[in-house]
Amino acid sequence: MMRIFIEASGSITSNYLIEAIKDANCEVIGSDISTFNHSKSLCNDFILMPSVEDPKLWEKTKKLLILYKIDIVIPSFDETMEVWASKIDEYKEIGIQIIISPLETIEIFQDKWKTYNFFNQINIPTPRTSLKDEYEIIKPRQGRGGSGIFKNNYKQNISMEGMISQEKIEGTEYTVDVFFTYKGLPLYIIPRKRLDIKEGKSTKGIVVRNDAINDYIIKISENLSFLGPINFQLFETKEKKLIFIEVNPRIAGGMALGFNASQNWVTLIIENIIHKKEVKAKEIKYGLKMARYYNESFFF
Repeated sequence: MMRIFIEASGSITSNYLIEAIKDANCEVIGSDISTFNHSKSLCNDFILMPSVEDPKLWEKTKKLLILYKIDIVIPSFDETMEVWASKIDEYKEIGIQIIISPLETIEIFQDKWKTYNFFNQINIPTPRTSLKDEYEIIKPRQGRGGSGIFKNNYKQNISMEGMISQEKIEGTEYTVDVFFTYKGLPLYIIPRKRLDIKEGKSTKGIVVRNDAINDYIIKISENLSFLGPINFQLFETKEKKLIFIEVNPRIAGGMALGFNASQNWVTLIIENIIHKKEVKAKEIKYGLKMARYYNESFFF
């Protein structure tokens, strides 16, 4: 039975992934920097991780993964993505498969300025963006969720070190769950409207069909390599224009809806990416809705 390691399993959206791993007949090994979280009682095993500030983080991580006999790593923590991508070959030599896109892809989409330039280069519609405080929204070049984002009031000097300004886009917000095969081809492209968002996390959504979104995703994938679950974010304006905001080159908290609208993507990871078996997409359940709620976990 394969043992799959997941990061930050104490997050409030991790339960769907824990269940998906178990449903794929694998053991899930959770991890966090604290043992006081629900995943410690839900996972088959749990690793107390060092802080990302620990200078020996990666030396310790490698030892822990060997100690806990990990077979597969599914990275999901933005702060560690680039390092995971740089260690694909190193870990493969000791029998550990990291499910992550190539380092070049991670470096582009971990940096909003590089993302903007990449989209412009291949003619993907995206908000006007600057390294100066020109536009309405100020964002960190690197960051996750809504952390560090604020409106530009143009009345005070803003330090733009490590920041970008971006044109404000209004409209319907979409997240697109995409599964890329070991050949880098999109097997599933599942757009979902984000109907309710709390603290940057999707709590209500509906799967919709949008062929124009599919075409853009295919175009992006023809210009850069992807592997496994990837998350695209965009808006559709009142004029029905699609504007791509960012790409999270990893599994994401809202993908529970994408999984349920298609199939268990952990099973796909094992069959297609690990064992290199050819797989066929199942029919997508357009119109499927998701509403999330808090649940309790009790432990000693």
